[in-house]
Amino acid sequence: MSHKDLTNKEAISKLKELVEGIDFTMMDTNLGGKPSHIVPMSTKDVDDNGNIWFLSNGDSEHNSYIKKDNAIQLIYSKPQSMEYLALFGHATILTDTDIIKKYYQSSDDAWFDGPEDPKVTAIKVVPESSYYWDTKNGKLTTLFKMGLGVITGEKQDLGVEGELKV
Repeated sequence: MSHKDLTNKEAISKLKELVEGIDFTMMDTNLGGKPSHIVPMSTKDVDDNGNIWFLSNGDSEHNSYIKKDNAIQLIYSKPQSMEYLALFGHATILTDTDIIKKYYQSSDDAWFDGPEDPKVTAIKVVPESSYYWDTKNGKLTTLFKMGLGVITGEKQDLGVEGELKV
């Protein structure tokens, strides 16, 4: 794999591309505890500043951990196209109704009684550091290139990896 660190707008663009293409993440809170607390979460948005948004139940265990220590890890994985993102940042829990309405969708009715439900909170994650792996060409092409490399003994460009400095 080649290495390419991205900064500023280019980093935010890559972050949006990966997060929106993958959607679900494993949200890891209680990072200093053993064990940490990991739950799957659906991403609502990556805003123009690179902040990642979620909706969550205010009574949830991960919300309680964020209130104690807002350090957070997000792991995005899309094995079928070999795209991955590991992100460390800090989370803020918000109860602003306008923000909640902005991100609330009908699918959220499975967990809440509408955007005015007092249990609904928004979680804003501000990335501090992140690292990505992207094959560029998808799984089949990457597997083909790996096989070609084995046969020919020549290294193949399997994709790109690097830091995203938002």
